[in-house]
Amino acid sequence: LVCPVYCRFCFRRERVGPDGGLLTETELEAAYAWLAARPAIREVILTGGDPLLLSPRRLGAIVAALSAIPHIELIRLHTRVPVAEPARITPALVGALASERALWLVLHANHARELTQDVRAALQRIQAAAIPVLGQSVLLRGVNDSVAALEALFRAMVAARVKPYYLHQLDPAPGTARFHVPIAEGQALLEGLRGRVSGLAWPTYVLDIPGGQGKVPIGPSYIEPDGRVRDPWGGRHALAPAPGCL
Repeated sequence: LVCPVYCRFCFRRERVGPDGGLLTETELEAAYAWLAARPAIREVILTGGDPLLLSPRRLGAIVAALSAIPHIELIRLHTRVPVAEPARITPALVGALASERALWLVLHANHARELTQDVRAALQRIQAAAIPVLGQSVLLRGVNDSVAALEALFRAMVAARVKPYYLHQLDPAPGTARFHVPIAEGQALLEGLRGRVSGLAWPTYVLDIPGGQGKVPIGPSYIEPDGRVRDPWGGRHALAPAPGCL
C-alpha cells in the first residue's frame, strides 16, 4: 500500500508505506476471476494505497481488465495524487483511465488551501476526459472543525467542479485521538452549514461501522420529536398534511 503522502489520521497507517509492495499479476488475475464469478458486484473501487501512483501502463491494464467484466458497471478511483502531486496527472495517466464503463474519480481533500491553482489545473485535465470528480474529506480537529473551514472547503470543491460526496467521521486508529471530533459536534457543524452553501456543496456526513459493516449517514435531523420541522435559521414549523392524506 503506497501513497503520495502518509496522513497522520489514516486508519491504515500501520499497513502503508514504501515497503507495502504492489499486487502481483497473479494476485490481480485472481481478483479479476473472483469479481467475474460474482455478478451481483456492479461497482469496483481502486483505493488504499493510491491507484494514481501506478504507471499509466499498469493502471490502464487494470482499468481495461475490470471494464471487460460484463456486470461491472462502474469503476471508482479514490486518490490524493491531484492534491499531493498534481504534476503527475499527465495526458498519459489520464489516457490510462479510458473505459467503456462509467469511471469516477474521488478526490481526498481536507482544507480549501489544498485546492491550489496547480491542483485545479490537474483536475481540469481529468475532467476534460469526461471523468466526473467527487470529493471526500475527513472531519479533523484543528484542521477543518469549524463552519467557516468546511464552508470554504466545499465551496472551493464546487468551484473546481468537484461535488462534495462524503464528510467522514474519523475512524479510530492508534495515535489519532488529537484529531477526533465528537459526532454531536460534527452534526452541529453540518447544521451550521445549512443556509450557507447550496445543496450542491453539501456532503453526506458518514460513519464507518467498525468491522467492515459499511457506512451509515449520521448527519443532523431536522424533524423535532413533536413532528415539527426545523429550518436552517432555527425556526420551527408544523407540517400541514396534504389533502387526502389523512
